Amino acid sequence: MRSQLWHYIGGARTPGTGGQVHQVINPATEAPVAEILLGSAADVDQAVAAARTAFTSFSTTSLASRIALLERIIEEYQKRADALALVTSEEMGAPIGFARAAQVPIGLGHFISTLAVLRDFREEEKGDGYSIRYEPIGVVGMITPWNWPLNQICAKVAPALAAGNTIVLKPSEEAPSSGLILAEILEAAGAPPGVFNVVNGTGAVVGAALSEHPDVDMISFTGSTRAGIAVAQAAARTVKRVHQELGGKAPNLVLEGTDLATFLPPAVEGVIVNSGQSCIAPTRLLVHESQVEEATSLVKGMMEATAVGDPAEMGMHIGPVVNLAQFEKIQALIQSAIDEGATLVAGGTGRPEGHDTGYYVRPTLLADVTPGMRIFREEVFGPVATITAYSDIDEAIRLANDTEYGLSATVTGEPAAAAGIARRIRAGIVTINGWAPPQGTPFGGYKQSGNGREGGRHGLIDFMEVKTIAGVPA
Repeated sequence: MRSQLWHYIGGARTPGTGGQVHQVINPATEAPVAEILLGSAADVDQAVAAARTAFTSFSTTSLASRIALLERIIEEYQKRADALALVTSEEMGAPIGFARAAQVPIGLGHFISTLAVLRDFREEEKGDGYSIRYEPIGVVGMITPWNWPLNQICAKVAPALAAGNTIVLKPSEEAPSSGLILAEILEAAGAPPGVFNVVNGTGAVVGAALSEHPDVDMISFTGSTRAGIAVAQAAARTVKRVHQELGGKAPNLVLEGTDLATFLPPAVEGVIVNSGQSCIAPTRLLVHESQVEEATSLVKGMMEATAVGDPAEMGMHIGPVVNLAQFEKIQALIQSAIDEGATLVAGGTGRPEGHDTGYYVRPTLLADVTPGMRIFREEVFGPVATITAYSDIDEAIRLANDTEYGLSATVTGEPAAAAGIARRIRAGIVTINGWAPPQGTPFGGYKQSGNGREGGRHGLIDFMEVKTIAGVPA
């Protein structure tokens, strides 16, 4: 078991003041795999003070020096790829092959894409008698989840550093080790002490202390909408910038007459990979009534063909979900759908055969799902898809938009026709015949899916202040 009884503050490991030890559970074995210290508000104070001190000099560094820093981070990250994959697999259940092929590279990709943006970025734009400057916002507090831990950490850290900010990160206590390894990566890359700090702990203590801290200039949060509301309320007292990527309930609008065998499987894969633990998983299949039977048969075959197995083993299988609470939530939502009249087509409640230990979920398909059912409206975060029939395209679009969320959506069908429909969907990301957007494009949502964007130029500017200087000589 990894013993990591320290925070990373001011460029050094520190035992902190909290003292409570938290065991990180391997969801495949239900046994501890690591231990960390849960931080306190005093630890947050120390980390914020270190970040504030470092900001004075780091905020004045040149664009060239920050480009060089990102280049060194990329080099050091690649050296630690195997260690990052191992801890990700052990702590949140991603199969080791998937961790190596997807979980770790997607984090690296944020540094690479941010570096490309930074190389072409102009910190000052001149107009007629004025200039517009882009400047670092200050100390950024970051609160990140467990489902794609490196993706969500690096999506924030890369642009924040590129902009000249300093950082205090609270990674998820369910999957904290990648954040600690990232601290070692940044140290090896030569990030000055205090530029990047990590305080482990719970949202109720460390997350709340960061959100309300008067010396934190911006809070960037990824997680549930419920928790995001609490973060925004705490941050409002100091009028800091609140940057959030929250819940999702993505539709997959399958156009009438679509060649299902060709176009549907790539989108359904998004419901299965990572054990369904993706905020952009297109779980709500909206299918024309003339093709419901065919779509149901196709997706049933995909669910039944999905192997569930040990994340420590190589292979094309999915692992468990992250913890007991998540497992029980998924079971309750599946059962609620059955109780409310949905038809169970594949999977169902309980663990898959041969898995008496571990938080494994049966890949599940439910048909005859209607908008009034809980499972149509609530985020499942497991390998569970639903099918809802529609009669015409206007009804399909109403169903797609009938959600409090607006993070992502998929349109499945002939690409030109799908592109036209995509413009009518109220979501920050709309994919056509797929489920994941290209890296480096803006990532974020409408409605209760959050505020702000990560990725590309939009993501960089979200970590900056915009200053107008008037009266500038020609």
